Amino acid sequence: MKPQPDLPVAQHAADDEGTPVSVKIRERLLAARKRFNANDNIADFIEPGELEKLLDEVTVKMEGVLDSLVIDTARDHNTKDTARRVAKMYVNEVFKGRYVKPPAITEFPNAERLNELMIVGPITVRSACSHHFCPVIGTLWIGVLPNEHTNVIGLSKYARVAEWIMGRPQIQEEAVVQLADLIQNKTKPDGLAIVMEATHYCVAWRGVKDLDSKMINSVMRGVFLKDANLRREFLSLIPRKN
Repeated sequence: MKPQPDLPVAQHAADDEGTPVSVKIRERLLAARKRFNANDNIADFIEPGELEKLLDEVTVKMEGVLDSLVIDTARDHNTKDTARRVAKMYVNEVFKGRYVKPPAITEFPNAERLNELMIVGPITVRSACSHHFCPVIGTLWIGVLPNEHTNVIGLSKYARVAEWIMGRPQIQEEAVVQLADLIQNKTKPDGLAIVMEATHYCVAWRGVKDLDSKMINSVMRGVFLKDANLRREFLSLIPRKN
């Protein structure tokens, strides 16, 4: 039996070109046995130039959604370019934290051996709930108790890493844990505390339509778990709205 000739390189390239970029990214994730839930970052599996192709693919799919909603985008001047605008909003803004690598964080040694409580906030955060893709908007406070081995990072970097974590479909309870894990690994303090308060528009805009409802949750690590006085100090120093 004669061996089958290999397909020409041009044929392989043509077949690859016809594969949606989302399929290529998903295949890499599956091959690596990596999870790709809504609030996971998948930047390591996106090759240069693919994000723009993903944007084009999402645009086409969003056009299909508008068609299924029986919106005449061909004649309605208000929604003519809505599919592209929504695709750009999701890929480049609201869910950007899924598709780009974490922000660069400059770390400094704790030369002065600081070991007193430091609190950063309020940091405004914006996300979207994984259940309905409705906005989640709120503030968070970060408390750090450093030690002589703790890496010191600039105050603005806390806001940048928070934006990166929140810039993907999230559940608030999971988001603060992801943020705590990142800060803990980067700075290695004796204690870390995070409190987040947010309005969830899946509650305010739909469903029960309760505009006053908010969610508040916290994560405590290290000495904050053991020292009740330190917890009280941290919580008492967070300004509360009347």
